[in-house]
Amino acid sequence: QVQLVESGGGLVQAGGSLRLSCAASGLTYSVYDMAWFCQGPGKEREFVAAISWSGDSTYYADSVKGRFINSRDSAENTVYLQMNSLKTEDTAVYYCAADSIPLKPQISLPHEFDSWGRGTQVTISS
Repeated sequence: QVQLVESGGGLVQAGGSLRLSCAASGLTYSVYDMAWFCQGPGKEREFVAAISWSGDSTYYADSVKGRFINSRDSAENTVYLQMNSLKTEDTAVYYCAADSIPLKPQISLPHEFDSWGRGTQVTISS
């Protein structure tokens, strides 16, 4: 099973940027689809972005389209979430996730991600 550790969270003013990282260890990381989710105060965890195991496909929640970029570096066993034009409503704990089924021909849907990191806090001030 893939072990996931997020980093890069912090406190940023609205309009600023952050880059989150998710370091993977365990089995061969490069064969798994990866994703980011977030959970804001008093809210349920929700999908943010996903990237296929090959890196060829990505998709995003409507709320972050055009602002966030999901990428992966297989050589570094790391997935990144570049967060730009941050808004106060982006404040949340951000979680990295993996779909434990490898080499899927179609990118995983949000409910298919089943391995989770512990999260990193992102706080956006006005």
